[in-house]
Amino acid sequence: MAAGSEQRFVQQLKRGVLEMLVLQLLADRPGHGYELIVRLRESGGLLDVKEGTLYPLLYRLEEEGCITSVWNSPDGPDAPARLPRRVYSITEDGRTVLARERAVWQRFAGTVEQYLSGGAPGKAAGDAAVLL
Repeated sequence: MAAGSEQRFVQQLKRGVLEMLVLQLLADRPGHGYELIVRLRESGGLLDVKEGTLYPLLYRLEEEGCITSVWNSPDGPDAPARLPRRVYSITEDGRTVLARERAVWQRFAGTVEQYLSGGAPGKAAGDAAVLL
């Protein structure tokens, strides 16, 4: 696979799982947007995301009630030099959505793995088809 087509494939995969990943990061601990970007970069670059992709997702998740945000004023001796940050937290509705998305992902990924391993997915394939 050429580097360009590999990059396109990774981009497509990220688009499909970014919401779930962001909800999981916020379930682990609250964070501001740039912090979420840094935490995703810890994947070795595979899950790098741009601000122009992340912030619209955060705004949508907040509108849908999956996350909330508060403005966090910096404190400490260098506080005047730092800007306030919007810190995001997952809600109970967000945890419900995350649990559902994780269950779908596990069934979907398991079915794909069965195909890639040359096995017959059986009933799991039918379940995945319903999800699509």
